[in-house]
Amino acid sequence: MSDSFLKAADDVKRLKERPNNEDLSALYGLYKQATAGDVNIDRPGLLDFAGRAKWDAWNTKKGLSKDEAMASYISFVEEMKVKHGI
Repeated sequence: MSDSFLKAADDVKRLKERPNNEDLSALYGLYKQATAGDVNIDRPGLLDFAGRAKWDAWNTKKGLSKDEAMASYISFVEEMKVKHGI
């Protein structure tokens, strides 16, 4: 993990305002792709709404390399810092 990625992961926890669900899903998907690569678990069951949403967010990033996902995550966190403050 790069230092800038770890800093971005820490910064996102300190935003003054909570991002909307769409932005949170994008952040989650990029983070998982950067740290674990392509989705490697089965999609959760129908009644696990949060688990399915997280899986779907991660699966949309399928095919991105870990480095591409890290760079996108860092860039997106910078946008969130401007939008929501830190």
